Amino acid sequence: MEGCRKSLCSWWKTASSSTRLLGFMLPLMVVSVMVVLMGSNSSNWLFDSSFYPWAWGSVYPPRAPFSQGFVPPPAGGGIDAFQWRQTVVGGGGGEREEALVVDYNLQRAAAPPLSIEVSAAEPPVAKKNDDLMNATIKSIDSRALPLSRGINRRFSNLQILEAKMQQSRTAIRDARKENVIHDPDYVPSGPIYWNPSAFHRSYLEMEKNFKVFVYEEGEHPIFHNGPCGSIYSMEGNFIYKMEISKFRTRDPEKAHVFFLPFSVTSIVHFIFDKKSRDHWLPMKQTVSDYVELVAAKYPYWNRSLGSDHFMLSCHDWGPELSKSLPELFNNSIRALCNANTTEGFKPSKDVSIPEINLPGGRTNGLIGGPSPSRRPVLVFFAGGLHGPIRPALLEHWENSKEKDVQIHQYLPKNVSYSALMRKSKYCVCPSGYEVASPRMVEALYTGCVPVLVKDHYVPPFSDVLNWKSFAVEIPVGDVPNLRNILLGISTRQYIRMQRRGVTVRRHFEVNLTPKRYDVFHMILHSIWLRRLNVRLHGVEDL
Repeated sequence: MEGCRKSLCSWWKTASSSTRLLGFMLPLMVVSVMVVLMGSNSSNWLFDSSFYPWAWGSVYPPRAPFSQGFVPPPAGGGIDAFQWRQTVVGGGGGEREEALVVDYNLQRAAAPPLSIEVSAAEPPVAKKNDDLMNATIKSIDSRALPLSRGINRRFSNLQILEAKMQQSRTAIRDARKENVIHDPDYVPSGPIYWNPSAFHRSYLEMEKNFKVFVYEEGEHPIFHNGPCGSIYSMEGNFIYKMEISKFRTRDPEKAHVFFLPFSVTSIVHFIFDKKSRDHWLPMKQTVSDYVELVAAKYPYWNRSLGSDHFMLSCHDWGPELSKSLPELFNNSIRALCNANTTEGFKPSKDVSIPEINLPGGRTNGLIGGPSPSRRPVLVFFAGGLHGPIRPALLEHWENSKEKDVQIHQYLPKNVSYSALMRKSKYCVCPSGYEVASPRMVEALYTGCVPVLVKDHYVPPFSDVLNWKSFAVEIPVGDVPNLRNILLGISTRQYIRMQRRGVTVRRHFEVNLTPKRYDVFHMILHSIWLRRLNVRLHGVEDL
């Protein structure tokens, strides 16, 4: 060893300056190459941006206006991301801090494919005068935190919860690298999903980990209650099933999200007074009083500024009543049938749920229909003059001489609505006064391919489902060309869409006892995805 030292010292003294410089730089170059090679496979994105360029976060609507209709991602996955603003609302009337966040393209008023970008929910900070363009977002380390018995002694319950969620994020991110997972009930596959393997892994992670705390405060008929047998049936169905679900936890320390169990339909039914000068005030006061009650009794609302809380509404006035508190509207997860982006619906944090009409509260007799070859009617619609789209539809097609076009405001006597739907290849689902309509689910139930004629609407579960694969989407301006557009779809493509619709309807079925992958679980899964995108303040101190 001593001889080596002498030889090295002797070489260093006799070598030229350029040779000594080379001897100094060569080890640094080797180390740099090793670092690049080892770090090239790691990423803070849950999905590789080359495949999923969309990142989710709580954002304001984009600077560029939406165009009409739902447009799927372009082939190849490449897309220019918008830079939007994220507002963090301070608790107790604190200041607001705005920061730029690169977010996903909203698919022109549609939710993105399954992908996750974690955004932080922090307490109020002093307002900064720095230029908004110089603000930065802290990156989140995507490495899963190791769990051990000693973690309970070192970390809080919230930190443990967030560490487990980080493991779920990592598992979902890596799902497309794994083999197909065996599932005795159902394995998602095919083009009806943006990413079947990621959805399947996410669903399994939800089943394994997801816990919901339902606030017990509040009394019937406004709270813990809702309709189950009308177009607003999802409110009552979800409330009742959530309260007896295996996903419910009685320990709020173990909860990922917190459910505010009020029914907007019940509020409208029992509190709305059309004779009142300000009929919104008592209804909004009911919502704000309830949130203030649970916020005073529990620490969880103030801890997250409402970002890990959610409400659910199928009533048209749900979005308006969510404005009762700024935090509820801006931060909380809002599961809404009326998913209209022009009315403040944000696909990055809100959830679009289907409007389902359940006469008698059951689906008996509603599901099923003949094969594609036994459907002689090309296109069908029957409904009243609600909103701006239906008058144009009826004006052009109600008195059509084409026998394969059945467009009616009122059906002829002795003609069954459901029977005519089962005879039709395509069923038009236009917006009324609001964007939501039960016709989309009615079409899927009967095996009729939905034709969506809507503006600024986010279809249900479109974070997972590729609606373009099993439905036709027509801009409002193309209503006069409706028949030609549908005739332009080949028989082969129609049969594919019809069969995919039969497959996908399991995600819209209402079961007395919830079944895996049905509408109850799909709503929960969409809420689970939004919760994965929120990282609560303080976790970075791990």
